[in-house]
Amino acid sequence: MSNDSPMIPSQPDADSRNPERIIPQLVGQVYEAAPPNERSRLLEQLLPPLGVLSLVAIADGIFAKVRFRGGWPELHVRLEDAQNVQASDVITLVDHVQQISVQAVDGLAQLLAASPVLAGSAAAALLITLLMQRAQRRRASDNAAD
Repeated sequence: MSNDSPMIPSQPDADSRNPERIIPQLVGQVYEAAPPNERSRLLEQLLPPLGVLSLVAIADGIFAKVRFRGGWPELHVRLEDAQNVQASDVITLVDHVQQISVQAVDGLAQLLAASPVLAGSAAAALLITLLMQRAQRRRASDNAAD
């Protein structure tokens, strides 16, 4: 087993019970298994909430390069750029995006569900479930606060 591949723990521990920690790992697994066009779509969902400084600081600036090549303000991630991004880079990206815009990460559920290529994997199914549960909890807490 390679250290480059994100893994989900087989035994429950603190990380596996915390969606904020497991979601980036699952997104990394989905990204790693995705074909290039789907990788581009995943990145197009995740990159917009982050500013230039954040993009430069993450994964040695690979996402800043992708963002500038992909156009501004409309983003289109080129297939060759998506191929150069590793699953570990995506895990780091998702960690940062969750701090800025949980909605951007939660939006992956719709993207995954709409893609027969991505939705069929176990990691994608678990990710969709976790994202939907988190969104429901957030809506419930927002309604309770009203």
